[in-house]
Amino acid sequence: MAPRIRDATPDDLAALCDICLKTGESGADASHLYRDPKLIGQLYAAPYLVLASELAIVVEDEAGVGAYIVGALDTLAFEARMEAEWWPPLRERYADPPGAPASWSADEVRAWQIHHPRPPPARITDPYPSHLHINLLPRLQGRGLGQALLDAWFARVAALGSRGLHLGVSPANHRALRFYTAYGLEEFRFPEPRSAGAIYFVHSLAT
Repeated sequence: MAPRIRDATPDDLAALCDICLKTGESGADASHLYRDPKLIGQLYAAPYLVLASELAIVVEDEAGVGAYIVGALDTLAFEARMEAEWWPPLRERYADPPGAPASWSADEVRAWQIHHPRPPPARITDPYPSHLHINLLPRLQGRGLGQALLDAWFARVAALGSRGLHLGVSPANHRALRFYTAYGLEEFRFPEPRSAGAIYFVHSLAT
């Protein structure tokens, strides 16, 4: 069966979390880093399928779901909903880690993020309120499917009235950085140099 793009369903939840894990180390497989293989997906995949399913799209082939794009129309409204509905039960399950961050495991880093979520700066969310996450397993990469997913997602949020979107990328994810640049996204330039953190790409949807 040729890969096909379709809307995600609740039955895709496990696949999305698995893809998130297997692309979770700057695009590479992060399975060896986590004791809890579902943890990273609880931050970057599952909440979008549960709370914003209208913006969840997947690619499925004969091996199953191997790629997805998810996101939120209004980042700050989505963060508020996460605070009310998503984080509380996870904070009971995953303790806020003690000690110095340099000593934390990958699980503890993600647990800290659950207890201390940090939305992007307002200078990004004001003009580019929507945001997305996209991941493809290696078997689906290099086949034009990433571009097709972005095209579909951009059209969907534009139809819902978004004026712009953003996404964050690890500086270590060189393949993703090349892909977004080639697609035509613009790297957001902060007024002052930043020593660390995600690189943000932005795209205006204003007419």
